[in-house]
Amino acid sequence: MASDETIQTSIVQNLGLQRHINCLTDDNRTTRRRALDSLRKETVEKKLEPTVLQGVFVEILKPVLKSFSDPVEKCRELAIQLVDGFLTSVPDPPETLPYVIPTLVQRLGQKDITETSEELRLMLVETLTRIVDLTGQELAVYLDDMVKILQRTIVDPFPDVKKESCRCAAKVAVKIPQHFTMQSESLVKPLLITISHQHSKVRVAAIKAIHTCIQYGNNKNVEDVVSHLAQRLFDDSASVRMAVTELSGGWLLDLPDRYSFHHKLIPLLLSSVSDDVPEIADRAMQLWRDVGNKYQQENEEELKDKIDFTYSKVAHFPEGEERPNLGCRTLIFRNLSKILPACLHELGDWVVNTRIKAASLMYTLLLNSEDYTTMHMEPLLAGLYKACADEEKQVRNKVIKSAELVGCFVEPEIYCQLILPALERQPGANILMVLAAIIRGCRHEHIKTHLQSICDTLALPDVCRAEEPQYQYQLLSCVQAILTVSQQGTAPYSLQLFTVLVSTMALCRDSGVMEQAQNTLQQLADVQALSGVEQLYASHTQQVLQVLQPSHTYWTTLSPERVIFDTLLLQAGPVVGDLLPEILPIMETNVHPDKDHELRLKFFTLLSKLLINAENTVNATGKFGEFALSVVQRMILVNCVWQAGRTAGAIRTIAVSSLWALLKSGLLSVQQANTIIDDMLTQLVTLLDDDVQSTRLITCRVLNHLLNLCGTTFDPDRLNKVYPELLKRLDDNSDEIRVAVAKTFSTFFPCIGDEYDRTLYKAHLEFMFKGLLVHLDDTDERIQQNMLGVLKQAARVHPSLMQQEITAVKHKHRTPKYCDELLQHIQALPNETQDS
Repeated sequence: MASDETIQTSIVQNLGLQRHINCLTDDNRTTRRRALDSLRKETVEKKLEPTVLQGVFVEILKPVLKSFSDPVEKCRELAIQLVDGFLTSVPDPPETLPYVIPTLVQRLGQKDITETSEELRLMLVETLTRIVDLTGQELAVYLDDMVKILQRTIVDPFPDVKKESCRCAAKVAVKIPQHFTMQSESLVKPLLITISHQHSKVRVAAIKAIHTCIQYGNNKNVEDVVSHLAQRLFDDSASVRMAVTELSGGWLLDLPDRYSFHHKLIPLLLSSVSDDVPEIADRAMQLWRDVGNKYQQENEEELKDKIDFTYSKVAHFPEGEERPNLGCRTLIFRNLSKILPACLHELGDWVVNTRIKAASLMYTLLLNSEDYTTMHMEPLLAGLYKACADEEKQVRNKVIKSAELVGCFVEPEIYCQLILPALERQPGANILMVLAAIIRGCRHEHIKTHLQSICDTLALPDVCRAEEPQYQYQLLSCVQAILTVSQQGTAPYSLQLFTVLVSTMALCRDSGVMEQAQNTLQQLADVQALSGVEQLYASHTQQVLQVLQPSHTYWTTLSPERVIFDTLLLQAGPVVGDLLPEILPIMETNVHPDKDHELRLKFFTLLSKLLINAENTVNATGKFGEFALSVVQRMILVNCVWQAGRTAGAIRTIAVSSLWALLKSGLLSVQQANTIIDDMLTQLVTLLDDDVQSTRLITCRVLNHLLNLCGTTFDPDRLNKVYPELLKRLDDNSDEIRVAVAKTFSTFFPCIGDEYDRTLYKAHLEFMFKGLLVHLDDTDERIQQNMLGVLKQAARVHPSLMQQEITAVKHKHRTPKYCDELLQHIQALPNETQDS
């Protein structure tokens, strides 16, 4: 040994290095710096023989290492560069480790930062990395020291130091895995601190270091790092997410204890399958295939039967999706019970991105589990219901896709037993959304035996009679899904679907819902090859009425049955004419004077709409005449009786409006009118004096139609009963009513036929003529013109009496020209009229 030291000393002396070594302890900083610079030039840069260089390095190492603590930064930098140069050039670097490693520990491994320069700390860590590269098993002796250093440098404030330390830690793990296992846990904590650094490159380096350190170290630390890695799946940097993908795939492929952590690692890898960056998603999918293939190879004996007899393509696999290999499916089957609950829990997280990622993961899990999903249906459906109510559209869309997979893979009998009772117990838009998606995922031959029960449930009153727009949209989605799946096989449950659609149309308050419901109704007709929606109403209106009829005596204004009844009749068209025996008793019951005012208003509004369009509704088949008397007597006239209150007044108005619509549509014959004329006149005369202006106006119009209908069949005594009330209305405060009365008188006088005894009823005629002549001098020119026409009609009844009355009042009129015109008209009348 003495001879070796002598040789090394002689080499140093021969090279003239001793002076430079002595200068390293000089007080002058420049001298120390020049000495370090000269040592590098005289040794490393001269490319000496490796054996010579090794000897020199051993001889000068101690004084140079002391310069690592030099107060001058430049001197420390030159010392580090010199040692690094020697380590790269000498043939036996491990020989110097007993001196170099403790020095590095002193500079980097202390609790407080000893080396103040960030750049020099980076150089020291790079030197440590080079030592790891240049040595082998000899490194095991210094593992504790290296771990001590890395524990500090991994959390160093300088990002570049962090990155280099992570790379160094990974290399140590690869170099001495059998020794590193005992120390790997010491590095996990600092690496987990660094994994959330603000620089993405630092985060990537930390993830890669975790990958390697746990791969070659203690696998139990997977439990500690999984949650932190899962957070990195939400990282804004694609390179970070790619690093997590590589880590999870690498561990699933090569981690020694990977079978114990499948349920932890599979979600990490499968979450990346739905990444927004195509490169990450493709890489994750490739790794997943590799994991499945390797698992299949490792368990070939166990999976032999499935390998030999499995089918390559399922009967109804989602379009655009590649079926996972047997190994992937088996892995999910064996771990789904551990993964799914956590995934469902994450669907309720308060962070939107977490819910989106969980929804995407659920889709991938179900795609891989296929029919194994069946045994997890109850918790899965509960999670789907909850997620479908999420306010985030992206979450809902992904969950709907998952529900479609359930329809694709799970037998209808299973999910029908779970979904339909839940829908009956507590109807909700989220349950309907899931049901619609599941139906869309099915094929007709699989679900056809269960469609009847599904449609029966949808048609239940508690299910199909909701008013929330979102609920109605989902209800329509269910119907559309059924129509899409069943197509021509819809006929057996057409009634139920029709009931759902009509109920939705009746109760909706949203124009979008109404439009969608009408389009779906047309679709229902189309899939059954019907001529149109009218044929649907013709087929099912009576059946729907039979469902509504039992409860009609208990209806109120807010009853959904009443609204459905309204909508059904207004939309049914001509079929209403065939169903009058079922419809009219319901209406008669609900317009009875004992019923609520608001309810009667609603029904009279419906009746008026039907009567206005009678030829296309109630009288489409010409049968309404059989019921006209009953409608007038039992529904209209009983509601014309005066009662106090505004609502009662509104009912009288709508009731007389219904009578006007009935007469205008020509639904009451002369014979029928004469049968009930006395009852009608009694109420109409009363209504002419009603407090409500619109009631008086409509009553005038009703009398006009009634007089026009009966003509000369009108009994003289009845005529004499009507005209005094009409004369009163000529003094009404509404000009519109006065004009209407004038028009009514124009119809009144042609009703005076031969049976009207002019002599016997002369006093009546005289009273009428005087009353009418007064209004010939009205301030409103419209009234004057109308009265002129009326008086011309009246003159035909008794010309001489009219002439006498005109002559008596002519001098009092402000507009005598009208009197002159009337006299001329009387003179021009035919002789037979004059004689009469």
